[in-house]
Amino acid sequence: MLLIRRSHRGVHPPENKNTRGIAIKRLDNFDIISIPLDMQIGPGSTPLVAKGDTVLVGQRIGEPMGGWSVPVHSSVSGIVESVKKEIMSDGDVIEYVTIINDHGYVVSPDVKPPQINNRDDFIAALRDSGLVGLGGAAFPTFVKQNPPPYKDIDLLIINAAECEPYITSDHRIMLDFPDEVIAGCMIAASWLSIKQVIIGVEDNKPDVKKPLEEAIRAYPRRESDTDIEIKIKVLPTLYPTGAEKVLVNKLTGRVVPMGGLPADVGVIVQNVTTIAFISAYMKTGMPLIRKVITLDGSAAAEPGNYDVPVGAHIEDVIEAAGGTRTKPGKIIMGGPMMGTAIDELSRPVLLQTNAILILSEEDAILPKEIACISCGECVRACPMILQPTSLDKAARRLDVDTLDKEYVLNCIECGCCSYVCPSKRYLVQNIVIGKGLVRDAQKRGEVD
Repeated sequence: MLLIRRSHRGVHPPENKNTRGIAIKRLDNFDIISIPLDMQIGPGSTPLVAKGDTVLVGQRIGEPMGGWSVPVHSSVSGIVESVKKEIMSDGDVIEYVTIINDHGYVVSPDVKPPQINNRDDFIAALRDSGLVGLGGAAFPTFVKQNPPPYKDIDLLIINAAECEPYITSDHRIMLDFPDEVIAGCMIAASWLSIKQVIIGVEDNKPDVKKPLEEAIRAYPRRESDTDIEIKIKVLPTLYPTGAEKVLVNKLTGRVVPMGGLPADVGVIVQNVTTIAFISAYMKTGMPLIRKVITLDGSAAAEPGNYDVPVGAHIEDVIEAAGGTRTKPGKIIMGGPMMGTAIDELSRPVLLQTNAILILSEEDAILPKEIACISCGECVRACPMILQPTSLDKAARRLDVDTLDKEYVLNCIECGCCSYVCPSKRYLVQNIVIGKGLVRDAQKRGEVD
């Protein structure tokens, strides 16, 4: 079994945290909202509305399809213009609900703070809120916070590393809403019967420690909460510290096995914005309908952190945030290391969107790859102790057996290998293709 045995691997790209000092600004003036009914890992939702229906803010418009699914809610009030399937950037076909915003923002009468009396109520409330991991993975939170009873969970880790270049939305959440962050930690730890919480943050965010510590001291603890301990641990800045398995190892020394999850070593990991939302939801009952994103890049006219409704079209968000100062060459949803280039500006902001990067034509040019020189830089950089160049070659020749034997599925797609490669090989891109080949072979029963 392949394990993570060293935690110092990774890279240190230019941080470009240009918006860390810019407070969150709310944007609301969007005439059209298009909300996909599948914005999570696992099955999505089926539509509960039809063309011509009136919808309200926080109203459920998508019903979960499976045991891992969460509902989807409207982020605005208005009239449903259409419910139809569209092809996403990644080729998946997703059902969309498009709403004409009436700009009244009338809240649904169903929006009420949840009544929670026990752990099961807490887990059910998380599901009803539509919450998924807001760090980018979009794993349903109610599933993550409800591991099998045979998993001995003793630690809640809050992922506040935010190690991707440019992105500062989590940083601003900690600065602007520290009380909500700590309240979310206490609420989750209490209902999950966890006594220790660690907030892991990189040392390029020194300004968050004081407000978080003040919020810890000010939190009005109940008698049942007095033995819950929240610690803030500062880590050296190194990408990809924010990857779950890497973060667990750096904070605790525990090793998550290949194919395993943090729960296998007694840990639940939650993104810091996710945990802050839990606090807000328990107070208001407003489901997950808005997202704080960082908008930045060499072509962005007014970089900043913006609170926008889920489903707002990216082109409209860019325009509302000041537009561009030069012609964009590429627009990425997410960070430059793990984000996805979008094919159309009409694509909507998703639950898991944490950034929109607008790159100039000059910065969007990909260097041409040349032959591998067998330097080993990719091997030294890989945080998962893989052989990126071998996996790259196996993927190019469609060699499923080698991909499987060399643990391609353990790749976290962080992009460190491609970043350090002097030959500019498209390593991570081909490894992602290789992972797909192995998964397809698993479905056919050709590999374990």
